[in-house]
Amino acid sequence: MDLELIIMNIINYSGEARSLCMEAIGYAKEGEFKKSKDSIIEANERLSEVHKIQTKLIQEEARGEGKPVSLLLVHAQDHLMNAITVRDMASEFIDLYKMVEELKGEKKYD
Repeated sequence: MDLELIIMNIINYSGEARSLCMEAIGYAKEGEFKKSKDSIIEANERLSEVHKIQTKLIQEEARGEGKPVSLLLVHAQDHLMNAITVRDMASEFIDLYKMVEELKGEKKYD
């Protein structure tokens, strides 16, 4: 696969994961915790795909077959790290929204 396509896949999957995490926060804010969980699961699937791509690039580099580092590749990595950070923060927000609802006496969760 050519490097530009690899980079675009990293950006695409990362962007989808980030959007799904933001969607999950929105669902949690509305008390839709099942939908919120489903969005996080989908985001994790996208991040898993990106991780496979990233691991392949790292393994190639370790074998001395690395690709040239470009600004576009750095940009793709930035998207990935941003998506991971948003996913981690989304999980925290979801937990907080659950606590708020529980404290308000509106719902109980497992």
